[in-house]
Amino acid sequence: MRSAYDCIVVGGGPGGAWAAKHAAEQGASVLLLEKDREIGVPVRCAEAVGIAGLKAVIEPQPRWISNIIKGAVLVSPHGKEVLIASESAQGYMLDRKIFDYDLVQIATMSGVEVLTKAYVYDLIKPNGAVQGVRVQHMGKKVDVRARVVIGADGVESRVGRWAGLRTNIKLKDMESCLQMTLSNIKVDPHNIYLYFGQDVAPGGYLWVFPKNENVANVGLGVSGEFAKTKSARKYLQEFIDKRFPNAAVLYTVVGGVPCAPTLKRIVADGLMLVGDAAHQVNPISGGGIVTAMLAGQIAGEVAGKSLKTNDLTEKSLGVYARQWHKREGKNHERFHKLKQAVYKLSDNDLNNTADKVLKLDPKKRTIGNIFKAALVHHPSLILDIAKAFFK
Repeated sequence: MRSAYDCIVVGGGPGGAWAAKHAAEQGASVLLLEKDREIGVPVRCAEAVGIAGLKAVIEPQPRWISNIIKGAVLVSPHGKEVLIASESAQGYMLDRKIFDYDLVQIATMSGVEVLTKAYVYDLIKPNGAVQGVRVQHMGKKVDVRARVVIGADGVESRVGRWAGLRTNIKLKDMESCLQMTLSNIKVDPHNIYLYFGQDVAPGGYLWVFPKNENVANVGLGVSGEFAKTKSARKYLQEFIDKRFPNAAVLYTVVGGVPCAPTLKRIVADGLMLVGDAAHQVNPISGGGIVTAMLAGQIAGEVAGKSLKTNDLTEKSLGVYARQWHKREGKNHERFHKLKQAVYKLSDNDLNNTADKVLKLDPKKRTIGNIFKAALVHHPSLILDIAKAFFK
């Protein structure tokens, strides 16, 4: 580790790896810092990703994929199952330990230096502008200078707060999530299952994502408003006791997912935020792997170009924010509006929606048409549905 770099990336997840890679490809000297001892560990993810989305940022490698998903089954409160077998529902179950590790390894091939067990505890900003980080590594505290810092340190990101950005989130938009990897169960390995309803996951949904026919990631996200009265753990345990009473728990992960629009400010002088740190998660699905990589690519490219002109001001780095908004941010604002409407639906509304969709030709059972059926009494949202799902 040198005393200074062109760019420092805080966080070794997909967004951080891709930001570091693309900044290095612009000729920048890049240091990636990861607080955990190993890239990809611990896994804090449901590990599902859409095939089309992943291919938009990288060509998938077989070693990353533990299972191929052919469709999605939406389960209403009264137990009706709606199968979506369209291309939009096809996906991969990733092995995030291998996937994240390989992404960082790819970044190193572009010249990125990596340091694990590197805990960033503050920013260097003598005149208000970010000029590096303060990091603790192997018992030593050191200052490392950088002309630009990219914060990819997750939903609990402190980098943005230290830089003066408002990273707070409304309680209703923070999903309280808990997931258990279960073994000794029987599941359909070809489909993911999404359960809805007040008794299952109020203000969110519960998922069963199969890794094979005997192992699945089973978890849920509950809106922070509901988690105040009944914990995500209790909701999930009740479901597991009922559906998988003989399951063995191999792995448990907890955390929060910011299901909100992108932060209003994701850049400052000498700083950019990507991924969960910038709230670049799909507000409806809670998925953030592909969006983090997309944001990382844009941020890395903008960082590299700004370094060449020696202009690391908020105005110069703001190109990243504008490009992100054009690419995904505007659509996420639509998704957030739709999420707010859907999560206000009663169990009776959800049951009626399932009954309507089941009457449709199976080829027309798309995600977009399901939203149209669910929000038929919200005509003001029809245009948002069209722009979000019928591009």
